[in-house]
Amino acid sequence: MTDFNFTQIGVIHSPYKEKFAVPRQPGLIEDGGGQLVLLPPYNQPDAVRGLEQFSHLWVIFIFHQTMDGGWKPMVRPPRLGGNAKMGVFATRSTFRPNPIGMSLIELKGIEYRKSSVTLELGSLDLVDGTPVIDIKPYLPFAECQPHAVAGFAQEAPSAGMEVIFLPAAEQQLISVQGTYPDLRRFISQVLAQDPRPAYRRGEQENREYAVHLLNFNVRWRICGTLTKVFSIEPL
Repeated sequence: MTDFNFTQIGVIHSPYKEKFAVPRQPGLIEDGGGQLVLLPPYNQPDAVRGLEQFSHLWVIFIFHQTMDGGWKPMVRPPRLGGNAKMGVFATRSTFRPNPIGMSLIELKGIEYRKSSVTLELGSLDLVDGTPVIDIKPYLPFAECQPHAVAGFAQEAPSAGMEVIFLPAAEQQLISVQGTYPDLRRFISQVLAQDPRPAYRRGEQENREYAVHLLNFNVRWRICGTLTKVFSIEPL
């Protein structure tokens, strides 16, 4: 058996500062875009010449926050409620023999500066600081399969939670509206997906949750299918 060494070519800058509440797939959160910053010696305009002709990219990355957990032959996909088990190769679990992931992400643009190349990306499913090991253009003629069957994940997960902001959170939104005009919509989109682990859904109500999004600590409670945001604290 052969071992291989890979070199990090870039890093993700994302509004998701921790893995809790990161969308389970790209494209689920309309406002959750970010950047891919290329690292030396790959931060050369020549390395991305022609990439602007493509609308979407495959971003190949490392599950760096779960590497220490090792791999498991059987895992519990969230789409199955967090209880039923499937083989790891039949899922997109992070606990893989090689902690490599891939995401299909919209390319919004490329920014060139004196010593940097930054790819502006659309909706992400990656935590801030994710190491990137490769980028490939998406080819619709070869990779779009309209008759494909997707097992237990045939359809996109629904955003089943209604999100409301309590008065204190409303005031905090107003105070940062000039700098973060879309913050309300972004938080609503993230929490509507119900980021709790699947096995925790249906547990006691009014339990408090918190997550670091952008530069804020967002805190909320669950009440049935209602998510009540009660605090948005700047960090």
